[in-house]
Amino acid sequence: MHILIAEDDPLIRQGLTDLLTQEGYQVTGAEDGKVALAQYQQHKPQLIILDIMMPELDGYSVCRAIRKNDEQIPIIFLSAKSEEIDRVIGLEMGADDYISKPFGIREVVARIRAVRRRYLASQVSTVEVSHFKLGHWMIFPNQLRAKTNDGLNSVDLSLREVCILKQLSNHPETVIHRDRLFDHCWGYDHSPNSRTLDQHIAKLRKRLEPDPKQPQWIITVHGVGYRYEP
Repeated sequence: MHILIAEDDPLIRQGLTDLLTQEGYQVTGAEDGKVALAQYQQHKPQLIILDIMMPELDGYSVCRAIRKNDEQIPIIFLSAKSEEIDRVIGLEMGADDYISKPFGIREVVARIRAVRRRYLASQVSTVEVSHFKLGHWMIFPNQLRAKTNDGLNSVDLSLREVCILKQLSNHPETVIHRDRLFDHCWGYDHSPNSRTLDQHIAKLRKRLEPDPKQPQWIITVHGVGYRYEP
């Protein structure tokens, strides 16, 4: 998923870029409203985070311009403004959500997932959502969520986590080399250190395995990679 972040504060912009990149998103940054519109036209992102107070064009103006051409793309306003009237204006202009500064990392990620789920639900309301199985979990990529077969439990997943699980599930009882997982889930131009993949696997085991210390489904093949045991 490609996200455009329009924020004139370089520290906030870079912080959000680093955070969302770690979550598996592709990110493009823009330092003002004029650049944001140009980046939108060039890259056609799938979600936009807009600061309200920006040079050249403010967030309201950028949102208005984008909505003339695209009424569907999810837009989240990001601003230090916290008055109710500012929220109302933003939402009435077509924004899908509003995050006030200062904000927490978990809040940003959670709101992006929630907005994306609502968007996908509206797009596939009459179509069965694709899914795949891993252990006693059903993985729903379009929802960024895993649910137990009985539907009683669910956990949120990042795009990268879904990608890792998909690679494993597609090749049961087959060793998936670490390089292959990096290539498919991080990209050929990305070179994360070896601990990055291990940390993602550890997080997945903690949430999905009955006993993370003795995994049943996501098996380590030392020095090579990982294997899925159905």
